[in-house]
Amino acid sequence: MSDLSQYKRVIFVCSSGTCRSPMAEAILKEYRLKRPMEIESRGLVALFPEPVNQKAEAVLISNGINLANHMSRQLEEQDFTADTLVIAMEAQQQKKILDTFESADPGQVHVLTQLVGDELEIINPYGGPLQSYGLCYETLNKSIRKLADRLNEDEGEGE
Repeated sequence: MSDLSQYKRVIFVCSSGTCRSPMAEAILKEYRLKRPMEIESRGLVALFPEPVNQKAEAVLISNGINLANHMSRQLEEQDFTADTLVIAMEAQQQKKILDTFESADPGQVHVLTQLVGDELEIINPYGGPLQSYGLCYETLNKSIRKLADRLNEDEGEGE
């Protein structure tokens, strides 16, 4: 497992930046981290700013998380700094990030579930029923709880 103590910023990435990555961003912001971190989300194909998917937003609200006024943003070359951890939802997205961005270091671009030791990738609920979004939330929350634990553990090791 890689050491996460060097990172001061986390960017979650999904296809459009309107569903899984903003949900992941909102969930991680709910966890208490031992050190300040910028937590953001991006899309691989976010041609113009779009609000969060309505079903994803409904699931977040039903879990007590408000993501009002969030707009999608395109992942860009300047997002890759030495202190930024980039987390994709699927291995295919990780590969696209590494193939597309020259400054993307393979050591800083991970798939969420692989990073935390979960077996399955985060399934895209887009176009499915509300229950699919709820299941996506539950899966994300489980993996992000492990990520928060890792971020907090690695903080202790760096001292």
